[in-house]
Amino acid sequence: MSTAYILVLYYSRHGATAEMARQIARGIEQGGMEARLRTVPAVSTECEAVAPDIPTEGAPYASLDDLKDCAGLALGSPTRFGNMAAPLKYFLDGTSSLWLTGGLVGKPAAVFTSTASLHGGQETTLLSMLLPLLHHGMLVTGLPYSEPALLETRGGGTPYGASHFAGADGKRSLDEHEITLCRALGKRLAEVAGKLER
Repeated sequence: MSTAYILVLYYSRHGATAEMARQIARGIEQGGMEARLRTVPAVSTECEAVAPDIPTEGAPYASLDDLKDCAGLALGSPTRFGNMAAPLKYFLDGTSSLWLTGGLVGKPAAVFTSTASLHGGQETTLLSMLLPLLHHGMLVTGLPYSEPALLETRGGGTPYGASHFAGADGKRSLDEHEITLCRALGKRLAEVAGKLER
C-alpha cells in the first residue's frame, strides 16, 4: 500500500501561487504527511495536442488518479476577475467520473490564492474553488482565528484559506504572515486527513 499523501494542486502563471504551494507543502510535512505537488497545463486557443505531456519546469501535471488517491487536497489558483483561473476550472470540469463514483467524498480540502491587488477578489476566488469541492462532498478546512497571523497580516490571509498580495507587478514576495498562514493551512489539512485516515 502506498503512503497517504495530500495533493497540492495549483495553477500558477507568474510563480506566486507556486510559491504558496511549496509553503503549504512544508506545512503538510510538518503535519506528518507527504505532500504531492501537481499543476495543470495552461488553456489556450491552440490544439491541446501541441502542449507537452510534461511541463518544462515546476511540478508535473495532475492526473485524475492523483486526485482520486489523495488523502486530502489543497487547491490553489491566482485570481482572475474574482474567480479561479480557467486552467484549474478546466481540470475540475473533467472530474465528473470522480463525482459519479463519490471518489472524493469525505476527504478534507483547503484552498489558496494570490492576487495583484489587496482587494482583488481573494475571498471570492477562494469561494469559487470551494464550490466544486463541496459538490464532490469534500470537507472544507479553513484557517481559524486561533492563528495569530490571521489577525496581524497586512497582506494576504483569510479564514476561507491562505492568500497572498502579489502587487500590481506580481513581484511582491510572500511576507512572514502569508508564509505562516500557508504553512498553518497545510499542517491543519494534514492533521485533519491523518485523523480521518484512522
